[in-house]
Amino acid sequence: MKISTKGRYALRLMIDIAMHNEAGPVRIKDISSRQGISDKYLEQIISVLHKAGYVRSIRGPQGGYLLVKKPKEYTVGMILRLTEGSLAPVSCLDYEENDCERQSSCATLILWTRLNDAIKSVVDNVTLADLVEWQCSAGDNYSI
Repeated sequence: MKISTKGRYALRLMIDIAMHNEAGPVRIKDISSRQGISDKYLEQIISVLHKAGYVRSIRGPQGGYLLVKKPKEYTVGMILRLTEGSLAPVSCLDYEENDCERQSSCATLILWTRLNDAIKSVVDNVTLADLVEWQCSAGDNYSI
């Protein structure tokens, strides 16, 4: 499994909004400047996050984006699945119901299931609040 720039930038965007949320709406232009990511690319990502109800937009000269929920209510898994789709290492584990005709005789299914469980146990137990805390403890509050 390899996380694309879209997934990585979505996490950086959400961390940035979470860190600057208290001061009011966060502008894409400001995130772009702090993160060194094209504002056009961030606009594409924020559109996905907005449609999913993760962020809300405020219009006007003082406008920008705010988190809909508290940072502790977003998991890394939620954000990555939204931007990346399935995080399963093999397609037969994309859904709860494994309909692969070979599953009863597939020796590697145990390996893939363990790997899938390990990925889920990390991404579903790390929150946006954790990422913000880690960022702050790294001593760099602005370049995430």
